[in-house]
Amino acid sequence: MTDPRRTRIDLEKTLAELEGIVEQLESGDLPLEKSLKQFERGVRLSRDCQAALQEAEQRVQLLMGSELRDLDPETLAERADEGDGDAGDE
Repeated sequence: MTDPRRTRIDLEKTLAELEGIVEQLESGDLPLEKSLKQFERGVRLSRDCQAALQEAEQRVQLLMGSELRDLDPETLAERADEGDGDAGDE
């Protein structure tokens, strides 16, 4: 039997569902019990997305080797911006 925690999610689809839940909750039109159920669903989806992003980060680190492990997200963003030089930004 497959471990449900190892099942890959469709990140874009999950994020879209999460956004829909947020919109429903922000509207204030749902009864309390329905709001709680949607909130619980949203928390689960959020955790699923976080786990998927962490898994993706680990895969990238494996592909890139130890160099990536030593960098913080801000440094990575700066390096990505430096690589965009041929995109007409210079």
